[in-house]
Amino acid sequence: MDEEERWTMHGLSEDDPDCIRTVEEMEEYIDRIGFLPLFRCEIPGFSVEEHTAASGWWSDDSARDPWTWRQIIAARGHIAYGKFFDRKAGFISKACLPAFSNLRRDGYDFDARWEDELASSRSKRIMDLFMEEHADRELFSYEIRQLAGFGKGGEKNFEGEITNLQMQTYLCVRDFRRRRNKRGEEYGWGTAVYCLPEHIWGYEYVTSEYRADPKESARRIAGRVKELYPAAADKDIYRVLGISKTLFK
Repeated sequence: MDEEERWTMHGLSEDDPDCIRTVEEMEEYIDRIGFLPLFRCEIPGFSVEEHTAASGWWSDDSARDPWTWRQIIAARGHIAYGKFFDRKAGFISKACLPAFSNLRRDGYDFDARWEDELASSRSKRIMDLFMEEHADRELFSYEIRQLAGFGKGGEKNFEGEITNLQMQTYLCVRDFRRRRNKRGEEYGWGTAVYCLPEHIWGYEYVTSEYRADPKESARRIAGRVKELYPAAADKDIYRVLGISKTLFK
């Protein structure tokens, strides 16, 4: 894919009757289908990009810009937002979140994953900032980087580790907020703020499918995509949803 193709939005015209035109319509659509990547992927039609007006993106008009809508949806706390699909951004409805958590975590809380030597020390550095008495924390990405010891002379691959934790549904984006200077004045662009999904929806709810076999959660999630996009190849569905083919053996 050349540079021009990479930055071409594959959306609809604003007068298309199927075009989603407001953030409220976007939320309703995500709730109805259950989960949705932000940008176009291997499954045609399975993205916010392909259901919204191409001309609205990055317009800085909150009434018509899906890039701004993602910030609004994350802040409202009705739908989870993060890098959930093949390490890329997207949305998961509250109703579908327990199934994704069971699948992606394989029934493990993070501390149990660490005890079974299934998590990296770098991931633990990040998760320690949100564990136990800090479970209700909301931290800017730059705060996590600093507090967990990443950066110059410290741990490496911060972006990779925090993406892994989102893919495993241990973290999600709570909001996009601007930094404040010493006088309390906001400046710059909105920066991602992370938290535990349990902080928003509660531990009991997020982990409510732990008692089920992760294979069953995988079947239901993949089945939903097959229902909506029957022409999609299994390999593409598994890749986008982060499902290992070995789960179905």
